[in-house]
Amino acid sequence: MSTIAELLLARADDDRTAFLHETGRWSFRELVHEGAKRAALFEEVRDPDQPPHIGVLLDNTPDYMFWLTGAALAGAVVVGINSTYRGEPLKQLIEHTDCQVLVTATPHLDLLDGIESPIASDRTLLVDTAEHAERLAVAAPFKGPSSPVTPDDLYLLIFTSGSTGMPKAVRCTQGRMARSGAHVANITEQRDGDAVYAPLPLFHTASLFTGWASTLNAGTAFATRTRFSASRAVSDIRQHNATVLAYTGKVLNYILAVPERPDDSDVPLRLAIGNEASEHDIKEFTRRFGCGVRDSYGSTEGVIIIRRDATMPAGSLGLASDSVKVLDPDTGSECPRAERDEQGRVVNLEAATGEIVETQPTSGFEGYYKNEAAARERFRGGAYWSGDLAYRDADGWFFFAGRSNEWLRVDGENFAAAPVEAIIGRHADVRSVAVYAVPDEIGDRVMVALELRDGTHLDPLGFDEWLRGQPDLGTKWLPSFVRVDAELPKLSSMKLDKRRLRREAWTVDGVLWRPSRKDDLRPLDASDRERLAPLLP
Repeated sequence: MSTIAELLLARADDDRTAFLHETGRWSFRELVHEGAKRAALFEEVRDPDQPPHIGVLLDNTPDYMFWLTGAALAGAVVVGINSTYRGEPLKQLIEHTDCQVLVTATPHLDLLDGIESPIASDRTLLVDTAEHAERLAVAAPFKGPSSPVTPDDLYLLIFTSGSTGMPKAVRCTQGRMARSGAHVANITEQRDGDAVYAPLPLFHTASLFTGWASTLNAGTAFATRTRFSASRAVSDIRQHNATVLAYTGKVLNYILAVPERPDDSDVPLRLAIGNEASEHDIKEFTRRFGCGVRDSYGSTEGVIIIRRDATMPAGSLGLASDSVKVLDPDTGSECPRAERDEQGRVVNLEAATGEIVETQPTSGFEGYYKNEAAARERFRGGAYWSGDLAYRDADGWFFFAGRSNEWLRVDGENFAAAPVEAIIGRHADVRSVAVYAVPDEIGDRVMVALELRDGTHLDPLGFDEWLRGQPDLGTKWLPSFVRVDAELPKLSSMKLDKRRLRREAWTVDGVLWRPSRKDDLRPLDASDRERLAPLLP
């Protein structure tokens, strides 16, 4: 099947389970029926002279699934709106993507407080009201879209994470989503009776592509819950008999933080598939739940894939096709391979680190919506520049070095955040770590934010001693500031929100610092904050 609409219509009489939620269970027949009702309502309220864009500002409720289905049938476009935005930035996202209908719920209206909503009240559909139920009930039967749905028809606008600024809306056609789902269904070997559990928001590619699109192709069940809950994830997996877990970011980490039970290995999971899990979490998840973990490097744009391999060295992302290279963004030349000293420290890190580039892009990325400048920034000289940093060793293994905005410059030396994070992440008490630059009088200082494992606490002197004992920690990499939180701020994708961490810098409570490199870590006091205040914008 070449479109999501075709996949749905082919299962319109299928009574196998399609959708599982803590509030109920729906067959494919029921899912298509509910989607058709939403498609009919959209056809009734839409302006045919405007782009057929439906903004969906919901948690992972059944209504979100029904509107995804309805939009596919109607040839409309779902704009998945991230509920972590509010006020003027939220208004900007809605206006930029030309939403003419907003599907939301009463609790989310608070996110628009203080601004004039860009959507007329008669096109703001509150799914938790009696009025919405009545409008669905009286809408004329859906007779199909005004023109046939094709693989090239836009279906989704998926925002990038926004970790470095306002997110960009990535275009996704019906054809791309159908193809992506077929690929995932194949590599996960889904079969009748399987279920894919995807706890992340339904505006995220892990839930949309790895989750729902794959189950539509395979005729298996898609399971989710209203909001991600680490404490309930394992019980959800058991309840829904989920055999595949779709994840990204810190999902595995947070599930592992829940106390272990003797019967954890009895869960029905046979595979967790996603990206950006740490090496420690992959090994621990495999051991604890007795399943495989398939982790790879990827992005919302979908151009570059780097896959892990059982033989790869510690800390590596894996290998990619020969056309994926690490290039110097200033010269376009391939960076030299990394060289290590006896302690395992890369001695030519600045020269070896460059941007991950697909030099022969063929498919995947379909552009950003109304943002040609951003697309040109990604595609330069016939190549796709990812915006992510890495270096490669002599055998070709890739090592992640952070985002292109995650360079630090300390005492004239440039280095990336990710290698420092990898070292600090080895500490037995550290569950999550973020390394980022905060301003110094000239250049940067290194700040690290830590989330510790349950039942542990940070001993400043002991942590300092441990840091200074790491042979591969560069002399300029020693953190000047250390922030410890019970839970670090995260984006909806469960990635750490470094933009917020950089903005808050040392202004939050409980920060440790060292005035100079020779000093030990100590608590930051009021006089220190006064002294440092002029450095912040």
